[in-house]
Amino acid sequence: MAERTPGSPSDYLAAERTFLAWIRTGLALMGFGFVVARFGLFLEALHTGQWSFPARQYRPSFWFGTGLILLGVLVNVFCTWNHIRLVRELNRGEPAVRRPSPLAVAVAVILAALGLAMAVYLISVRDSSPQRLAVIQEESMTPKPDNGIVTMPSHHSVDETVQRVEKALAAKGVKLFALIDHSGEAEKAGLHMPDTKLLIFGNPKAGTPWMLAAPSLAIDLPLKILVAEDGEGKVSVSYNSPDFLQSRHHLPPNLFEALQGAGIDILAAKVAE
Repeated sequence: MAERTPGSPSDYLAAERTFLAWIRTGLALMGFGFVVARFGLFLEALHTGQWSFPARQYRPSFWFGTGLILLGVLVNVFCTWNHIRLVRELNRGEPAVRRPSPLAVAVAVILAALGLAMAVYLISVRDSSPQRLAVIQEESMTPKPDNGIVTMPSHHSVDETVQRVEKALAAKGVKLFALIDHSGEAEKAGLHMPDTKLLIFGNPKAGTPWMLAAPSLAIDLPLKILVAEDGEGKVSVSYNSPDFLQSRHHLPPNLFEALQGAGIDILAAKVAE
């Protein structure tokens, strides 16, 4: 029986190069998986045109990316085991390569399946994007409370909107307690801030009984309207929703009706139109 001799140095070096190549493949799969996992977030931001929202995973891209990351981990684990087995076979003088690499075949098949699934996903995103964008635009045009704050777009500049608020308050005999120019104060401090002004107003005869009935309401009274410009030059009007004030301070029904009667919703809508 012929004596088996260990592999030559070139065989060991070839095995090591193959091992390092598989490690790079595993790392590339994990890095690409992270990109894919965040791709849904990129698509959502691209569709909405807004980048400042809580980071969370969107749609199947998270699972595709996670699958690629796990595949990269499995590739590194399996190639380590395969390299150790290969070196042992070389030490024993056994033929190291007897069949196609099962790892390479498995990775190719899995990547093909994931690629096909992602292609289907991207086609579905493309087909639904116009409808999705229309829904988002419609929602953005609809004033609605967000954490108790109602925001609606104004068709005037900040100064013009503020003047319209002042005129509306004067016509109703409501006292304007303060006009705070946040952007102006920021400029005095050497800082830049889009034009932002806060109007504080109310009627002591109406507000005092409210605060006597619900003392904590004093933290949100007098009523306030915020007129602000964003980075794109769009002006908005914001205020605390009466529903939010009612739930926050547990106002009795009669007091809630009186607060609604103050008409801040109507006032804000009128000055913004």
